[in-house]
Amino acid sequence: MNDRPENERATDQTDAGGPADINVEASADIAEGQDNQADFEAFMRLAKENEELKDRALRLAAEMENLRRRTQREVADAKSYAVANFARDMLAVSDNMRRALDAIPAEAKASDDAGFKSLIEGVEMTERDMLGALERHGVKRLAPEGERFDPNFHQAMFEIPNPDVPNNTVLQVVQSGYVIGERVLRPAMVGVSKGGPKAGAADAPAEPGPPNPQSEKDA
Repeated sequence: MNDRPENERATDQTDAGGPADINVEASADIAEGQDNQADFEAFMRLAKENEELKDRALRLAAEMENLRRRTQREVADAKSYAVANFARDMLAVSDNMRRALDAIPAEAKASDDAGFKSLIEGVEMTERDMLGALERHGVKRLAPEGERFDPNFHQAMFEIPNPDVPNNTVLQVVQSGYVIGERVLRPAMVGVSKGGPKAGAADAPAEPGPPNPQSEKDA
C-alpha cells in the first residue's frame, strides 16, 4: 500500500514532467500565438496607414504643382495682356494717322513744299514708332492677304467675284487686324473671293462670319 499523502504524489508527478508541465507549455504557446497575431494585425494596420499617408502626400504634391503652374500661367497672362485696352486705344490713334496720310492727294505729296513734306514724314515716323512700341509689348499685325479666311482672326466685309482663286480667300484688307499674345486684339476687316474653285475638304477655308469675341471678353 502507498501510505504517502496525496499532495506528495502530485508533487512527484509535477517534478517528473506530468500534466501540469504540459498545460503550462500549451498556455505559453497560445499566448505567444496571440501575441504574434496581434503583432501581425498591428503591422498590417500600420502598413495601411502608411500607404494612405503616402497617397495623400502624392495627391497634395500634385495639387501644389498644379497650383504653381496655374499661378505662373495667370501671372504670365496678366503681364502679356495688361496693355490690351491701352493698345486697342493706341491702334485707333494709329488708324487716324493712316487715314490722314491716305487722304493727302498724290500731287500734294509730290510738291516741292519742304515744310509739308517734313510734316508728312513726321506723321509717318510717329505711326511707325507707335506700332513698333506696341509690337515690343506683344502686339503683332495681321497680314492675311492671300490667305484663307479665318473667322477667328478676320471679319469679312464683302465678297469679290474672282474665278481664279479658291473661294473665301482674302483678297483685300480694309483695316489691319492685330493680336496680342494668342488673343485677337482686333480682327482684320477683309474682302474675300467668291466664285472660284472649291478647295478640298481638308483645305477648305472657313465660311465668313463674325470675329472671335474672345479678345473683347478676355482682354
